[in-house]
Amino acid sequence: MRGTSPKCGSSPFGVGEVESSLPASLLSDACQDPGVQAELSGEGVTLGPQGHQLYDQSGFGRKTDQGLSLTQVEALYLVLKGKVEVPDRSFEDLLCHFSHDPSFLRSFLVYRDIRERGYAVQQGGSDFRVYRRGVRPGKGRSQYIVRVLSERDRVEFHRLTAEVVTSSHMRKQHLLAVVDDEDELTYYELKVQQLAKNEGQPDQPLAGAALLGIFVMVPAGQPGASSCEQFGSHLDPVRLLLPPVEVLHLLKSDQLKLALQGEPLDYDRYLALVAPDDREIPEKALVYHDLRSLGYVPRTGYKFGHHFRVYTGKKLHSEMLVHAIREEVTMPMSTVSRSVRLAHSVKKKMLFAAVHSSGIQYVEFSRFKL
Repeated sequence: MRGTSPKCGSSPFGVGEVESSLPASLLSDACQDPGVQAELSGEGVTLGPQGHQLYDQSGFGRKTDQGLSLTQVEALYLVLKGKVEVPDRSFEDLLCHFSHDPSFLRSFLVYRDIRERGYAVQQGGSDFRVYRRGVRPGKGRSQYIVRVLSERDRVEFHRLTAEVVTSSHMRKQHLLAVVDDEDELTYYELKVQQLAKNEGQPDQPLAGAALLGIFVMVPAGQPGASSCEQFGSHLDPVRLLLPPVEVLHLLKSDQLKLALQGEPLDYDRYLALVAPDDREIPEKALVYHDLRSLGYVPRTGYKFGHHFRVYTGKKLHSEMLVHAIREEVTMPMSTVSRSVRLAHSVKKKMLFAAVHSSGIQYVEFSRFKL
């Protein structure tokens, strides 16, 4: 974002300099009449019993025996709207005070955006729990779990996948709210997809294989060899070339026999042969094999910047883009954004296939309108 925390000047809170670094949309709201009196308390702000109406009417804060407890983002939003006043602290003072946490400003921008779309919000879960319009805390269940990131953050797939699974078990939608360097927000919905078994054609053994470097050549016209529907691409009308991921799948499925210098070439030896030219081949091979086993037809996704474009057999064109990753991999949010935008532009789903010790999890990212 334009600044991870507001700049403070020579005074304790540097009011003048904070104003110049604030988004214009905040400055336009930060001039309101005084509201309910409150005071800073620990990590948040507390109000007396008169604050209960903020909870009862709009779902702000949490009731206590003494009154109402507000989180920092709630308190700053209510100060911005003139509903709450902290004595001797302006909106700018509080923003600077809370922004000692570099992630605070982006969290506040997301909170404000969701509130002004008509939703009740509470901190919790990943970052926020969001309720359906017209529903407030204590009167219904939350609908969304929201994680806040900046455009420069890296996506940690092992953590993200766990959060999405947890949200799914709670029957909630999992969203990413990404704040870019111009303080604009983009929302993404994440789902762990359980790919249904597809009624694809069963693999057929391929005979007459010849090793050409890391590629394999087989005669065309065999029952399992079709450049459009099954394996390979035509070298000429009577010969097909198979790329390494297809060769590995066929070896693993015992549908192909290879030899190198007269010795049988099995899956592990062939993988060791091709790995120096492709550091991603282990996870690509596992994802390819899994998709084939489910009855899908993966083909190279190079022209789309990903590992595979995937056909279900129900439509002429591919319906998914799939990128294989190791579970522990992190990826810049900007890379994920490019992937989702491209997939949307060509009317395909964007899935990242996270490979881990217990299997493969397919995580779908899609743009979401809140």
